[in-house]
Amino acid sequence: MKKLYVVFFFLFISLGYAQDAKPNGDIMGFKLYPNPVTNGKVYIVTKEKAPKKILIFDVLGTQVMETTLLREELNVSELDAGVYVLRVFEKNKIATRKLIIK
Repeated sequence: MKKLYVVFFFLFISLGYAQDAKPNGDIMGFKLYPNPVTNGKVYIVTKEKAPKKILIFDVLGTQVMETTLLREELNVSELDAGVYVLRVFEKNKIATRKLIIK
């Protein structure tokens, strides 16, 4: 019985470390506002202020937008109201956030 507890203990510890691991890390100083979006524009601010590749997916995982952002303002007025997944690539870093459009 003690062996079973030890196995479960190591299983939970390994799962905890696996979930914390980020291959490229999160983008430093990442800010996304306003969220929820009401005026068709969302602002994405990062510490490095480098060009960003933006991918937006709907809840089914279908890519609905792809663009490169040189500044901070992203026009999302062509997207329908709903919940989306926003993925931002900047240099070798990645940030993923939920985006709500009203």
